[in-house]
Amino acid sequence: MSVAKTDATADAAHDAVVDRIVRVVLADDHPILREGLRRLIDAQRDMRVVGEASDGEAAWQAARTLAPDVLVMDLSMPVLGGAEATARVRRDCPGVKVLALTVHEERVYLTQLLRAGASGYVLKRAASAELVLAVRTVAAGGTYVDPSLTSTLVEGYLDGEAAPAQPAHDPLSDREREVLLRIAQGFSNKEIAAELALSVKTVETYKARVAEKLGLRSRVDMVRYAARKGWLETPPEQTQR
Repeated sequence: MSVAKTDATADAAHDAVVDRIVRVVLADDHPILREGLRRLIDAQRDMRVVGEASDGEAAWQAARTLAPDVLVMDLSMPVLGGAEATARVRRDCPGVKVLALTVHEERVYLTQLLRAGASGYVLKRAASAELVLAVRTVAAGGTYVDPSLTSTLVEGYLDGEAAPAQPAHDPLSDREREVLLRIAQGFSNKEIAAELALSVKTVETYKARVAEKLGLRSRVDMVRYAARKGWLETPPEQTQR
């Protein structure tokens, strides 16, 4: 694993410019790609690369050692694959958000990573601005899926890929339903709280209730549930039981 740290004086000056710096670890087995990603991330006023890794196990160790806000990781990694590394990071470092960066567009890879706990999935052919947006989104607690893969993801949910059993009747309250819909749409807890005039803690409580009532284990399951209900094609105020 290669860990890169910036000069302490430069760091302090940089941090003073913005309220919060998103700390990022880059994991890819191609040094040239990592260098390009580093330049892109470090060029943002609110982001800084704090470490790098060239294989999945090193990425996992970097997440444990450096505790970054976001781990940007390739799916196809030596030693330890991206999905397994993601699962380990989420198990050992729940505060670290994993953003998958890959060439794979097939649904099986997308669902595999999201089920492992990744908060986002971006294709390597995406524009630089899209990757930056994805990093900011997952760092804020949201979910980001490459726009070109959205239809693929929803189709998979509607096809019933490993869908958990659902109750015959929707047991959610109106507020729980509103929170679930916005989670499925990719909003972060902070954004949901602002839109619904709630505290972030209250949003987290509603989210936990939804998961318990519906037996949903992840954001992926919540997106599937909302898709099956037809809510992703319906304005929030029109959702029905």
